[in-house]
Amino acid sequence: MSERRVCLVLGQHRSTQRRIPRGRDDEQQLTEDIVALARRYGRYGYRKIAELLRSQMGWVVNDKRVERIWRQEGLKVPAKQPKKGRLWLADGSCIRLRAERPNHVWPYDFVEDRTHDGRKYRMLNVIDEFTHEALAIRIDRKLNSTDVIDVLSDLFILRGVPEHIRSDNGPEFIATAVQDWITAVGAKTAYIAPGSPWENGYIESFNARLRDELLDGEIFYTLKEARISSPYW
Repeated sequence: MSERRVCLVLGQHRSTQRRIPRGRDDEQQLTEDIVALARRYGRYGYRKIAELLRSQMGWVVNDKRVERIWRQEGLKVPAKQPKKGRLWLADGSCIRLRAERPNHVWPYDFVEDRTHDGRKYRMLNVIDEFTHEALAIRIDRKLNSTDVIDVLSDLFILRGVPEHIRSDNGPEFIATAVQDWITAVGAKTAYIAPGSPWENGYIESFNARLRDELLDGEIFYTLKEARISSPYW
């Protein structure tokens, strides 16, 4: 059967039978341009890249085609990194609330270590931020909010009530009983931002020196040994 007869039966123009199918000539160039823009604009997705292709590079291309090549090349937008907060973000930080005199700001915090038998113990350290004096080092196997109040109560009797008490957001420090008691005696709590130990820099520095100069160099067999050694450090 002739070509003319076949085309007549199928209702097709004869030229369509002579056309050699081929892929788009511009596919490779378009792919290269998409990859180049994706590298340059790392936070852009395929829709914004498609806009740039049309507005800046003169391409006549729709979003679907760009998306197909985008996925084909394994391109994706990287996960956005969380912003780091400023050091002075929290009102209770040592940057915004600076000690100007003795008894102005007392920071406190816990340090944990183990005796020779592997049992854990805790140290509650309190210092005067202005004088850098260690006011208390309470050591016990467990220390809770009641112990926090007990330590502060003894210090208030001996030293007077400070204007501010700075701490992180540990459960022992933010306990309602502790907050209510501190408020009742006339002091104010100054909490640092969660996950920002540098905002309580003075007590963090004290704890680091305590660990470096005492805890890492001594082996305590009992709590009594730790309690005796700490004041002389």
